[in-house]
Amino acid sequence: MRRRRVRVLGLALGLASTCFAWDQQGFARHATQSSTASASTKPAGSGTATLGSAGAWSAYASSDKTGRVCYLVGQPQKSESAGVTRTPPSAMVTHRPAENIANVVSFVEGYALKDGSDVRLEIGDRKFDLFTRGDSAWARTSELDRTIVTTLAQGRTAIVHGISQNGRTTTDTYSLSGFDKALALIDKACGVQRESETKSAPHPSQSHSKRHRTHH
Repeated sequence: MRRRRVRVLGLALGLASTCFAWDQQGFARHATQSSTASASTKPAGSGTATLGSAGAWSAYASSDKTGRVCYLVGQPQKSESAGVTRTPPSAMVTHRPAENIANVVSFVEGYALKDGSDVRLEIGDRKFDLFTRGDSAWARTSELDRTIVTTLAQGRTAIVHGISQNGRTTTDTYSLSGFDKALALIDKACGVQRESETKSAPHPSQSHSKRHRTHH
């Protein structure tokens, strides 16, 4: 169990090193990796603090050269992936207040996604298409990130559909029990206010110039 937790936390830190540049419409232009692929399997450093857990979701805070990073990580309660070799999938939400970045949603599918495909996210009766690169998927705009996070916090179950390079599909089902509590922990740790909490204060994710480090 401890080894599994270290692996999940290490994955989060490796993913946080992924940097995205966006055009004025908020669509992804490119992604560059600032660390090697093996970084995702390294255990978290001593500077990473566990903020708490709720249901299948755990919250963490750490720091890097850009400043404080807060993120939550969850794993699905059920996965259907016959014919697809994969590492354990996970979902994340990341805040980077020093860079005016918040609510970055990402899903690590654990296998190479089909080039040009979207990952379909279903939360109740709402559906979202996420762009993909490598084994991961993200929202195309910061506005969509905020909408997805709000919907996750209010939902019961999230279902994620991916397509592998060989055309086989996977379906992961996440229980959202505890998601809102884990989100509140990273919001507090990084000073992020929900729009429902304040009308006047600017939201950290209002910067559209870049999106950044969606993972641990």
